[in-house]
Amino acid sequence: MLSLMVSTAALLSPPRVAITGSTGKLGTEAVKQLVAAGYQVRALVRPGSESKADAIGSLPGVALVSGSVTSATDCVTLVDGCSAVLSMHGARRSSKITDALPWTRPEDDDPTHSKQVNYVGVQNLIDAVKASATCQRIIRITGKGETPFSIFSILINTMGSMAKAWNYEGERLLRGSGVDYTIVRPGVMMDGVELEPKSLALADDGGELKVSKIGYPTIAALCVESLAYPNAAKCTLTAMAVPTGEGADTYAPLLQAVRADRRAFPGDELFAKNLLAVRLGGAAIVGIAAAAAAGVLNIVLRLVALVGSFLR
Repeated sequence: MLSLMVSTAALLSPPRVAITGSTGKLGTEAVKQLVAAGYQVRALVRPGSESKADAIGSLPGVALVSGSVTSATDCVTLVDGCSAVLSMHGARRSSKITDALPWTRPEDDDPTHSKQVNYVGVQNLIDAVKASATCQRIIRITGKGETPFSIFSILINTMGSMAKAWNYEGERLLRGSGVDYTIVRPGVMMDGVELEPKSLALADDGGELKVSKIGYPTIAALCVESLAYPNAAKCTLTAMAVPTGEGADTYAPLLQAVRADRRAFPGDELFAKNLLAVRLGGAAIVGIAAAAAAGVLNIVLRLVALVGSFLR
């Protein structure tokens, strides 16, 4: 009788969702939308970011959990009693000159490195979900595209400790995990770009859409709404805004039509290509800088010679 009462109480209680990256712009918006949709929320807050959590900590049904995705134990604590995880964290570490030194391994030693945040953190969430008796879904925000040799990819990987490359490695972990996942690859998320009327597009199977600006609230809405669509499990969704009249004004009809991933995504060769692209891009940047410096020096020498001729 007691077990029946517990089961009934569990069914009647509001569903609980865990979220990482809760103090960022996207995470904060997602927490607000989860609360508005009737969910209880467990929000992971990194030590040192407590002041940023004020916007969500006072909302009804929100519990703040101190910890980091780089800690397996913290991830287990976070997902306890939850039905899903919104994984909205991302690395913010800038590359350092010492990263290029062959005797240093910042990707293994620095907890802020993109490998630890975008890759190890995802593995920790996967392990926590598998160990949980209730959690069944991970919704993960990554980024558009897989082309290592685009200028955009090279710049992000060069300046951000291979952040884009490690995001893709995190995607690979999810696809091979056996856990239900929804990977969201949004356009360029910005403030103040909400369109009225909205014109939204989704491409499943990691399909191509023209890169666009898109608002944080719009992507937060996609993640929250995805929780209600079982067919969005094991999906990689590209989410963009399209010209008015070419898309949908809500995500509902788009989510109803998505299907699980069907194509063969790149394997471990993708990371090697990202490394090569960064090295070639770095060499090109150094070459351009050297040529520019040589040009400037040549101009200066000519000016000096010209001034000298007038002073004779």
